[in-house]
Amino acid sequence: MVTGNVKIRNDLSEARLGISSKLGYGLLYAVLIVVAALQLFPLVWLLFFSLKNNQEVFNLPPLSLPMNPRWENYEKVWSAGNIDVYFFNSVWITVAATAITVILGSLVTYAVTRMKWKGSSLVLGLFMVAMMIPVHSTLIPLFSLFNKVGLTDHPLSLILAYVAFNMPITIMILLGFYYALPREVEEAAIIDGCSVNRMFFQIVFPMTSSVLATTAIINMIYNWNEFIFVNTFISSDAYKTLTVGVQNFIGQYTTDWGAIGATLMISILPILITFLFLSNRIVEGIAAGSVKG
Repeated sequence: MVTGNVKIRNDLSEARLGISSKLGYGLLYAVLIVVAALQLFPLVWLLFFSLKNNQEVFNLPPLSLPMNPRWENYEKVWSAGNIDVYFFNSVWITVAATAITVILGSLVTYAVTRMKWKGSSLVLGLFMVAMMIPVHSTLIPLFSLFNKVGLTDHPLSLILAYVAFNMPITIMILLGFYYALPREVEEAAIIDGCSVNRMFFQIVFPMTSSVLATTAIINMIYNWNEFIFVNTFISSDAYKTLTVGVQNFIGQYTTDWGAIGATLMISILPILITFLFLSNRIVEGIAAGSVKG
């Protein structure tokens, strides 16, 4: 009889725990749905905004559907607004700066974490200190330097600036993963007669693909959305990117708000699609590099 009562109590306790667990998960999902809706709100608003004319933008509620969706706004900014040129510039500058940053950051991190040499701690410390330098404080010195060497109004000035400012955060993300790599793999490669360069590019570099994807996506987001350097160093339309090109639709007396919305929507879509497809790699890379040993 006692055993039966104990069993009933255990069953009741498990039932209560099950109900509490379901309520907890339900509350968690409800909160996540609200957060997701708040995150999607600006995108939905921007989509409706890009399909309106100036009168609808100011006279209709923000989330109201346009009376006559103006898809021609996208056609106008792509053909007549030089957005195709700005889009191409954003793509190739972003890809080039990201690739250079990831490769150089991997080389620096490998040298600091896997090789023994004097000054490695000092070099790592200098890169970490560089994270504290505000971007705005470097604009005048960089402009003066690029002007002296003939790189103002040249895309190379953007690539160099992006690589320099993204290098510290790239190294910081890679550090934990490189510290956790087993040394037995490198020792076996050295025994087989593998050189340092070959060991890095054929063994270590492929092993870090998950964290490299993380750093690449973070670099891409920063480079794609960057505005200050483009606005400071680039003056000709041939080298402008999307973030600066949107100013073409802001006039002294009139502003085409629908065209601005279409331009912003075009600039958001590539990085949004890339993030949706590769977001899992970001989590994998951060998780892989978060534990040492």
